[in-house]
Amino acid sequence: MALHMPTFLPRPSLSAFHTLPGISRVQAASQELVANPLMTDSLALLNEYLPSPSQLLAAIDHRIPLVLKQLIIEAPLNGLFAEAIADGEFDDFEGHRIRLELNGGQPGVTFGFWAGRLRIVNGPGEATIRGSLSAFKTLAERNQDPDQLFFQRRLVIEGDTELGLALKNLLDSLEWSIGVSG
Repeated sequence: MALHMPTFLPRPSLSAFHTLPGISRVQAASQELVANPLMTDSLALLNEYLPSPSQLLAAIDHRIPLVLKQLIIEAPLNGLFAEAIADGEFDDFEGHRIRLELNGGQPGVTFGFWAGRLRIVNGPGEATIRGSLSAFKTLAERNQDPDQLFFQRRLVIEGDTELGLALKNLLDSLEWSIGVSG
């Protein structure tokens, strides 16, 4: 199935956010908060006793149209892996769908690789990688070896495990990183 993005819709750019007036002050204030032991201890306590945000995220996820998800996620995702895509690292995933989802099934995102781009699509994936929000955050920040997350069962691959493992191995072999706050 070929997906077509309307050309009249603007593609969001993460670099545009770095030029907003006052962004450096916001970044400095956020770093000060994170460095504050009282704030760190308070967040750890809240993390321990507050319920998982999965249900709230699932409710929000169902209300967001696919085209908006595509606008928000596709450009940064393709920018993050632009070099690997250009080098053909994702070519083995051509026409395949992989779903990333939180425990419980929602929210989640299914993406595929078509015509040299990572694309967000509706529906299930041939492979599903499922885990907690904290496990995905750890994976994205590259704070722990991905194999450990799978061996500890914090992340689980279902469906076409060969496809899921191929993606895990590709992401592990590439030089990439994102900072996740919160």
